[in-house]
Amino acid sequence: MGKPRRLLGVILSDSALFHPLVKRCRGGFPNSMDESTRRTLIERHRLNLASFGYSPLSLHWATRREQLLRFRVLGEIGVAAGDSLLDVGCAFADLERWLAAQGKAVAYTGIDLSPELLEQARNLNPGLTLLVGELFDFDWPERSFDWVLLSGTLNWQLHDGGDYARRVVARMFHLCRRGVAFNLLDAGYYRTRAIDDLVAFDARQMLDFCCTLTPSPRLRSDYLPGDFTLYLHR
Repeated sequence: MGKPRRLLGVILSDSALFHPLVKRCRGGFPNSMDESTRRTLIERHRLNLASFGYSPLSLHWATRREQLLRFRVLGEIGVAAGDSLLDVGCAFADLERWLAAQGKAVAYTGIDLSPELLEQARNLNPGLTLLVGELFDFDWPERSFDWVLLSGTLNWQLHDGGDYARRVVARMFHLCRRGVAFNLLDAGYYRTRAIDDLVAFDARQMLDFCCTLTPSPRLRSDYLPGDFTLYLHR
């Protein structure tokens, strides 16, 4: 499992304190989201958790079935028991429990901006490595994890034309040894459908971007209307 050389987030353990914001390095992070957006997302998660508790609704998932379907498709990139895995935007760390239930227990690291979500995750999953922060808050070396997965984390509307999402995907690929899998909402499906504070992406444009990172990314849109997943193998 990858270990950060400089930990800017907080590892949650029984003795850890929960900080509302991760510690920032001098000069900030050139690729990270701005501080205002970070605070907005943390507060949104706090309010959702207060309203819905441990539920897919706290994460803007419509149903548990849809959440688990997305997990299944992500795992089909090739995740196997004993692999190391980084879960970007892990929330309650439900992905780790789902993989274990499928006989694919992994060396798991989860990160999330929300200390409240991770506190709940720690209560549900004692002993997991759970870190408060976004992807750019951690100085892991290249190829630190076999797999880097992301489910739903890039669906929040940031009004940046998808720039942050592309930076995240590029950083995920930098950190993987074997591959990256992530899902997004499909702009073709949601073009005439309201999605509140969420954002949808053009699947073909995102595939073209992924081609700049690896020669043969794979696009999947065969599992759930309005959703697509991309696989990037080394």
